Amino acid sequence: MRRICVFCGSSFGTNPAFREAARQVGALLARRGLELVYGGGNVGLMGELANATLEHGGHVIGVIPRSLAGRELAHTGLPDLRIVESMHERKAMMADLADAFVALPGGLGTLEELCEILTWAQLGFHSKPCGLLSVGDYFSGLLDFMQQTVKAGFLRAEHLQMLFVEANPELLLDRFESYRPEQLEKWITRDQT
Repeated sequence: MRRICVFCGSSFGTNPAFREAARQVGALLARRGLELVYGGGNVGLMGELANATLEHGGHVIGVIPRSLAGRELAHTGLPDLRIVESMHERKAMMADLADAFVALPGGLGTLEELCEILTWAQLGFHSKPCGLLSVGDYFSGLLDFMQQTVKAGFLRAEHLQMLFVEANPELLLDRFESYRPEQLEKWITRDQT
């Protein structure tokens, strides 16, 4: 494992623990010699994450659409900032560059990125570990909903188990390091449709 993609908010949120978690993750990645791949912004949790990684001697790759970079949201202090033409291209490049994925607190964009990368894992498009850093129970409602999708028959329990959830970033990265992907069959058979 060489690079971790982190999805997180372009705002700080209301809980100071969110900001501290972003800084902890950035410092931890640098200490472990892991490169950060993220959305390339200099604002909110994204900026805190990148700055903490850089401050601790880590390498950061930012990927940002030209339309957002043009609004002065791009982190111009990155050693590797990649400008792309669309959000779709951004997500594809981040996925290609990364060996694992972590979601920190964030809004719709963070949720969308997490759900897409989990869907790709479910479909077998990648076998990279995915995780949530549980900060102040931020994701408890999402996890309850995901459990509901299993109970309602829209998601298999083993696919939900592909998502690692930890409150401690060290433990989450440890789980990534020991991750061995399972070969799961298609999520639903034709006779179940």
